[in-house]
Amino acid sequence: MKKYKLGVDVGGTFTDLVAIDESGTTVIAKSPSTPEDQSIGVIRGLKVLAERVGTDLIGLLSNTERFVHGTTVATNALLEKKGARVALITTHGHRDVLEMREGFKEDRYNLRMPPFEPLVPRYLRYGLNERMNFEGSVVQPLDMDQLAGIVADLKHRDVTSVAICLLHSYRNAKHEEEVEAFLRSQIPDVYICRSSDVLPQIKEYERVSTTVVNAYVGPAVKRYLTNLEGRLQEAGFLGRLFIILSHGGMAPVEEAWRLAAATVLSGPAGGIAGSRKCSEMLSMPDLIPFDMGGTSTDISLILGGHAVLAADGDLAGQRIALKSLDIASIASGGGSIAKITRSGQFDVGPESAGSVPGPVCYDNGGQEITVTDANLILGYLDPDNFLGGKKKLNYPEALMRMKALAEGLGVKVDEAAAGIYRLVNMKMADGIRIMTLRRGVDPRRFALLSFGGAAGLHAVAVARELEIPKVIIPTVASVLSAWGMLNSDLRYEVSRTLVGEVRAHAKEIGALFAELDRQAREKLSKWYYEEIKSVFSAEMRYGEQIFEIDVPLNGIDFSSSEFVEEMIERFHLQHEQLYTYALRDQEVTFVNARVAAIGTVESGEHYEETAVHQRAAAPKIVRPAYFGGRVDTPVYEMAELVVGTSVVGPAILVAETTTVIVQKGDTAKVNPLGWIEVDLIDLLH
Repeated sequence: MKKYKLGVDVGGTFTDLVAIDESGTTVIAKSPSTPEDQSIGVIRGLKVLAERVGTDLIGLLSNTERFVHGTTVATNALLEKKGARVALITTHGHRDVLEMREGFKEDRYNLRMPPFEPLVPRYLRYGLNERMNFEGSVVQPLDMDQLAGIVADLKHRDVTSVAICLLHSYRNAKHEEEVEAFLRSQIPDVYICRSSDVLPQIKEYERVSTTVVNAYVGPAVKRYLTNLEGRLQEAGFLGRLFIILSHGGMAPVEEAWRLAAATVLSGPAGGIAGSRKCSEMLSMPDLIPFDMGGTSTDISLILGGHAVLAADGDLAGQRIALKSLDIASIASGGGSIAKITRSGQFDVGPESAGSVPGPVCYDNGGQEITVTDANLILGYLDPDNFLGGKKKLNYPEALMRMKALAEGLGVKVDEAAAGIYRLVNMKMADGIRIMTLRRGVDPRRFALLSFGGAAGLHAVAVARELEIPKVIIPTVASVLSAWGMLNSDLRYEVSRTLVGEVRAHAKEIGALFAELDRQAREKLSKWYYEEIKSVFSAEMRYGEQIFEIDVPLNGIDFSSSEFVEEMIERFHLQHEQLYTYALRDQEVTFVNARVAAIGTVESGEHYEETAVHQRAAAPKIVRPAYFGGRVDTPVYEMAELVVGTSVVGPAILVAETTTVIVQKGDTAKVNPLGWIEVDLIDLLH
């Protein structure tokens, strides 16, 4: 029996699944997501995948060596405000940090903006008599009698999770550890986390907010993963379950429980891991990953072959200061609803029909026109051949609803559908502009990597909005996030604060990196038994600044006498790249050290490049589609397009799980990997 590696990504509309067997063969599948319990949709999808590889669910799972999973449980808990009932225990006098935040509103000139609502109400925030100073010395001992009173109150408040965040615990965690031990002895069924374990570094608001988010989503993540593990084991799974974290690496289930806040970008992170692999396979170091699904579109950057990381992430207004991939999510997807607002304006999104009730054409109860309905009316989708013919789309119902919208706008049906298509493309193009221009990079020198179930329908049009000359669509485009998870490495990160001028603290910095490297490797070695590599970085700033920047430090020998000068120069160069200037006459301040231990894991997938020969292709059918007007448009089966095949637009390329629209005058060709590359001829230099 063959052995398999499985990648599963749960999206808002569909669950994507990928199996790679020991010969390197890749098989993909899609199944509707089940928001009420994602594990149900996962098991259903696995049954579909098992059929595709010629076995049943037990046969597939009992022969699976590695199962890598991306989940939106934490994301949904934050977005929908359906997390745990959290209490916060902090140092006396500091319980209002969550409301004070950083002292300003997100929209500071909006006088009608309502106050921010913290995840923990004030009556569940407890100030504890204790105090460490900034050096980690005890100023006031922990008041255990008061703590006992707090616990007694918690028992009457139906609290399901507790966050512990005491002042200066990043320098000395003793008091936090004592509080945690007491809580676990008194309320063992409550989820408990402490800031010195979640984010042991300076900046009180970031540390409190991140720890509270971890406590808020932790019970839901643990409950879901427990259910999923149980269902998998019942179905014969004997291997290890790994979860993709927001930084793009994977970790065992128990790590995802501990650091639940690190799963808030779990699904999109798989797509970036896949994009990084695509960059390597294509020898294209600069890509814009463009992941359009049913509910949203995720945009990120691959620069010089590496994914861009950040440590200042926000989701649903909550600061999460853990290291994560820099991903911008836009509320534009196939399920985005088109509407006429009360003021008479025409808009698309941010509301989405999701998977239930879904677009009108899904015939699942949806009554509001969506982007998917517009694509159907425009002729881009075949109502009789959706998902490889497994689902019929209700064209008459979608047409009726579109007519009603068109009448409200005073335009023709095709013009209304084309307006939806154009507007959602402009919104996604604006998202890409923000992602690229804020980093000082020109999107026109990148290629657009299109993936996600709906991306192929829009990617070429979006590229034209941005004057991007090339779009790439991998064969696994519709499930690239799940595929990318099988190309992710095991990763464990540690960080610690040491504030001071770099030159004055050279010995301490060198010793700190050595200690963090030892810690990270020791932890990862419990999950991974092969060669481990370490990635070093630091957050630094000029002395007068209040915000630091992340500086990669790989290749520096921290035992050498020159490492300090090299660190400082790397900081100057990074600052210059981000802000166009460097102040080399100023002292540089060190703030946080970070080390990631990485265990490289191979997906086992086998790709062979094929020699390119110019070939013509015959369309499967011709059908009318909208390209400024109705045009008889050739439709090609992607599976029948061999390497070297070239198609001039307008054209429609179809596969079971995706459709690619080639605009007028653009050329689609099959590259040596068998992937589709669309060249916007007039934009090529």
